[in-house]
Amino acid sequence: MSSINKTANRFDRLLSGAYSELNDLISARFNAKDLKLQQRRKALSLLTGPNKTSFRGRGLDFAEVRAYQPGDDIRTIDWRVSARSGQTYTKVFQEERDRPMLVVTDQRQTMFFGSQTCFKSVTACYLGALIAWSGLQNNDQVGGLVIGNKTQQEIRPRRSRHSVLKFIHAMLEFNQQLNRDSGVAISSALRLEQSLIELRRIAKPGSAIYIISDFAGLNEGDCSKHLYQLSRHCEITGLFVYDPMEKQLPPPGTYTVTDGQRQQLIHTGGRQARQRYAQHFEQRHNALQQQLAKLGIPLIDIGTEQPPLQRLLHYYGAQNKRPRSQRHA
Repeated sequence: MSSINKTANRFDRLLSGAYSELNDLISARFNAKDLKLQQRRKALSLLTGPNKTSFRGRGLDFAEVRAYQPGDDIRTIDWRVSARSGQTYTKVFQEERDRPMLVVTDQRQTMFFGSQTCFKSVTACYLGALIAWSGLQNNDQVGGLVIGNKTQQEIRPRRSRHSVLKFIHAMLEFNQQLNRDSGVAISSALRLEQSLIELRRIAKPGSAIYIISDFAGLNEGDCSKHLYQLSRHCEITGLFVYDPMEKQLPPPGTYTVTDGQRQQLIHTGGRQARQRYAQHFEQRHNALQQQLAKLGIPLIDIGTEQPPLQRLLHYYGAQNKRPRSQRHA
């Protein structure tokens, strides 16, 4: 079994239940070492299709010169070194490390849902912890914004462990409030819009922003306008958290569902109803993906039954280098 699969199995045991645990979020720092957020893999850029982001970041730092390899951008060829050596060499760049990172974690009522291993809100918290710890280990300034039903909390980006812990405690506080408030006095759409306005205020140009949400209410109010303004100056990545039961109804039968206070029976045997249900999710997902792609924002899908780290490693895992014996084969 590969190391990634072993880690994934460990996560399957960690992520469970309706509420997040502090120990899980703190221990995420050990697994975050495998993430290379500053190295976007090609698989991630393909999620935006032909659309390119218009954000203007802080630029790239020169790292080294190495031998040209098939697939390298010819625009990065170092012609002076190539002329002197008689071989083709290319310049290698890396993104500037000194940049703010903002992790936006959605803990609204729509996230308080789960049918198998854990709730969407729990998955979102764990993803937020993984990304925050990885950013700190990469020497980035890490901060965040936690969105709740009635309010939100901002954590200013700092290059410190204290900042990450403050962000984790904020996520836990909002997570523990879910389904315990006596009614939600503000709509999901309005809360999301207000959070994007706040995000525009605190996000500096060149910031890396990770939005972890089910994106409920994105098409209402002026959410799209604020997201567009953010995308012009920041590098944004969307992480769409969903539950398998939102994607497809369980096998035909009668089930009991509850919101923690009331119970209700649902019947899932109708074929047409099942098809309409699945089509509704697919249409909503496709619309969300296209909407973000127009802004050059990739969207990563993560189900509550999936190991979060394994999903992130697909896009941010270190590239496996070929053994020396195979490089000149």
